[in-house]
Amino acid sequence: MRKLTVSREPTVPYLPKQQIEEEAALLLAEFGGKHGIVTAPPIPIDEIVELYQLLTVEFKDMQVLFGVGDVHGALWVNDKLVGVDMSLDPSKYPAKRGRYHFTLAHEAGHWRLHRRIYQRRRDQPLLKLDGVEQPNYVCRSSDKNPIETQANYFASYLLMPREMVKRIWHEWRGSMSPIYLPDLRAQASHDATDELLLENGVRPLASRFQVSSQALRIRLEELGLVLWKKETSLFD
Repeated sequence: MRKLTVSREPTVPYLPKQQIEEEAALLLAEFGGKHGIVTAPPIPIDEIVELYQLLTVEFKDMQVLFGVGDVHGALWVNDKLVGVDMSLDPSKYPAKRGRYHFTLAHEAGHWRLHRRIYQRRRDQPLLKLDGVEQPNYVCRSSDKNPIETQANYFASYLLMPREMVKRIWHEWRGSMSPIYLPDLRAQASHDATDELLLENGVRPLASRFQVSSQALRIRLEELGLVLWKKETSLFD
């Protein structure tokens, strides 16, 4: 088993969330112009990565490769290769489809936002371990550094585009009224965490977008469609 070796992180330019969302929307539009406009969920992330970004996707045993258990994906920039942990293979583990899609979109975000950081450094030798070239990005669920945060935002915006989410929400709810945690808590017949209640509440929509309920819940919170408390007014 190899041990994960982390090289010095390059300087990552600050990107506001709005710019990251615009880049995700632009990628989706570029794909649509070449392969057909995407008007409804789920977003065809496999096709975006393989047909438009021209990246190869391979399932790998990441724990064997890197010696840690929380690596979901990796990107080899020069080889145009995306590695996804074999535990996320949706053909074998359908329940992991949402996590698989998010991992692909995350790596698509690295390719879109960050690959030039390494392409500009082609003259520098790549870190090797046991003679094997190491990926430029190793994406661990425990990482909170800026480059991973940016890729996470990109994945969310790509898989759950703002206007599409709002339209599907209106179709599903019949209005743009948000879901409130206190209402779910009042209806719950069992004790559950706040996050689980909210995620169970939006699970039907998560199935349409083929993302995890956690990812959708976070996106809906950002859009103001899932709220943890009700705002009071002078008339309440």
